[in-house]
Amino acid sequence: MLNKILIGIVVAIILAAVIYIPKAIRVYNVIHLFDEDKIVENFINMDKIFPSTPVKSSGTPHVFQTGSFKLPEFYELNGEEHNLLEALDYYKTDGLIILHEGALVYENYWQGNSKDQPHISWSVAKSFLSALIGIAYHDGLIEDLSDPITKYLKDFEGTGYANVPIKDILQMSSGVIFNEDYGDYDSDINKFGRALAMGTSMRDFAKGLKNGKQPGTFNHYVSIDTQMLAMLLEEVTGQSVAKNLEEKIWTQIGMEHDAYYIVDDTGAAWALGGLNATLRDYAKFGQLYLNNGQWNNKQIIPQDWVHASRTPDAPHLQPGTNDFSSSSWGYGYQWWVPGFPSTDYLAAGIYNQYIYIDPITNVVIAKTSSNYKFNQERQQSKDAHVAMFRAIAQSLAQSTSS
Repeated sequence: MLNKILIGIVVAIILAAVIYIPKAIRVYNVIHLFDEDKIVENFINMDKIFPSTPVKSSGTPHVFQTGSFKLPEFYELNGEEHNLLEALDYYKTDGLIILHEGALVYENYWQGNSKDQPHISWSVAKSFLSALIGIAYHDGLIEDLSDPITKYLKDFEGTGYANVPIKDILQMSSGVIFNEDYGDYDSDINKFGRALAMGTSMRDFAKGLKNGKQPGTFNHYVSIDTQMLAMLLEEVTGQSVAKNLEEKIWTQIGMEHDAYYIVDDTGAAWALGGLNATLRDYAKFGQLYLNNGQWNNKQIIPQDWVHASRTPDAPHLQPGTNDFSSSSWGYGYQWWVPGFPSTDYLAAGIYNQYIYIDPITNVVIAKTSSNYKFNQERQQSKDAHVAMFRAIAQSLAQSTSS
């Protein structure tokens, strides 16, 4: 009898270890994901830390025509001149690609990154999801952007997202209470990461959020808003986010490499920031937007959606009215508009991931980084990157005209 009891205890211990030790390791990895001595390796190996699902590359990859371009030596910020190469090093740049008139004119990698290496995009992924929502809307799967999201996601009745219009969620104006400070251990976004590591689904986490403001009146960045859009996409298309991306965009524009999404324990993609892809393929997505959603004479993303995505259309979405260095950026459909002037726009992720698009100079810039200092100088680093990108675009425009 005693032997049976001991065997039962041993079996229970083994089962508990099998269930909880991997989750405990994931929680540890989440807590230390951005540590200075780990961040570079983590950002190019996210699939070794979290479960993932693939996005298959195109059978006929698009190969950019190439040209040559020397980076400008300086950029200007706050009336002061700064060395651009020194800034790239300071912000721990992993990779930088510059396209001009559709040609690849500059490509470089640092810190162990390479042209074949997927790199975490963080919130750059939100702009990819926006494109997929635009396609679904154009296809009539979403009837009206003014529809409350609970028209499609019935299980969110009685939550913070009840009766919130889809458009307000697209524009980060849901009114949901959420602390997005990655530098605060007890912030909602960090609680979210630890909850996922322990096996909580993103859907269940979202149901626990509360609404604190009238939707459509206040721009407040809530990453779970994007995850709500991902649930909407899967509901109306009957396919996963990864399969939508693969079929509607990835294979349509000749993406060169397989990508992948980090997923939760239910298999749902972290659409809010879990897309990992190569820098060349991030650049292709930027070129698709520069082309107003068209690729090889085929309309991939509706042109009016591309325009709406980069157009803040309400007072609370406009770039700040102070001088650029101290202002907040404007917001469209999961795309940022730095403003002053409001002609260029970008997808942006924490720790300085970017896809920058300037329709005036026909320039696309894709950049990945592992900037562990990001939380201490968030707005300053964002403004510095826009200043760098604008200096590059201006230099290209001048070299073409001369």
